[in-house]
Amino acid sequence: MEEVRIKDEFIKLGQAMKLAGAVNSGLDAKILIQDGKVIVNDEVEFRRGRKLYKDDIFSYEGKEYIIKH
Repeated sequence: MEEVRIKDEFIKLGQAMKLAGAVNSGLDAKILIQDGKVIVNDEVEFRRGRKLYKDDIFSYEGKEYIIKH
């Protein structure tokens, strides 16, 4: 599991995917999220603007990422 370090209280899912290097652009993240290919805390997430807080976990293509401060 890879850590995604943030400075603020939360980060939006699309931004977190870019920061983690899981996608190259916000458009890539948007399409993957809308297609139901991203899981947040064991549930499929369809909202790119979903707020992720410390210890939230998202996964894409079998890789897991955890939000840390």
